[in-house]
Amino acid sequence: MSKHPLVIIPTYNEATNAVRMIHTLMSLDTKVDILFVDDGSPDGTADRIKEAQKEYPNRIHLIERASKLGLGTAYVRGFEYALEHDYECICEMDADFSHPPEDLPKLIETVQSDEADIAIGSRYANGISIVNWPLSRLILSYGANIYARTITGLPVKDTTAGYKCIHRRVIEAIPLDHLRSNGYAFQIELHFRAWKAGFRLKEVSIIFREREEGVSKMSKGIVREAIWRVWALKLRSLFGRL
Repeated sequence: MSKHPLVIIPTYNEATNAVRMIHTLMSLDTKVDILFVDDGSPDGTADRIKEAQKEYPNRIHLIERASKLGLGTAYVRGFEYALEHDYECICEMDADFSHPPEDLPKLIETVQSDEADIAIGSRYANGISIVNWPLSRLILSYGANIYARTITGLPVKDTTAGYKCIHRRVIEAIPLDHLRSNGYAFQIELHFRAWKAGFRLKEVSIIFREREEGVSKMSKGIVREAIWRVWALKLRSLFGRL
């Protein structure tokens, strides 16, 4: 497989950020392809992406879904696309620039050099590396990660990290229809299933920045899902039903 790594970016109302992200990623020394999974954004995100496709033929891909179906299902659809099109390195990334694009080559290199099967862009691998978050959000995130690690035993400080590079062998080994989480719990579940399957996870420190444009997708429902989902994963693991 000689294709560039594929970067999967779910979008909902990210018209401005999506176009900026395309130009930023296309300018990296490390060549990548991009797959946007757009959930019927009413702000015209998909149309803006289609315009950018003309500038970068065969490098920008788009899956349009009719409605807002959630982060987890967007990544699962992206994983399916990556496997169908023979990508070896598959990355997850947000559209809002909270994940620094300049760190993407480090994540890719960690997987391509076989240091790990999943390279996680971590906010907590080297202390706390977060800029412009309100204290309440920081406490919620940091506490959630302690909670998830304590229950699941995951050897990862940033269990909810959504910035990563994954080797295709991980995706091939995890039944995608078993990935049931749909918010930030999706990241915990993906890490947990990969770890339990014997894959190597490595955290790579990044500086996470609060989005400058658009609106955060965080909700109380996402938090509630994460609270109960870690227990479900732990219990299923104990009874051999992952």
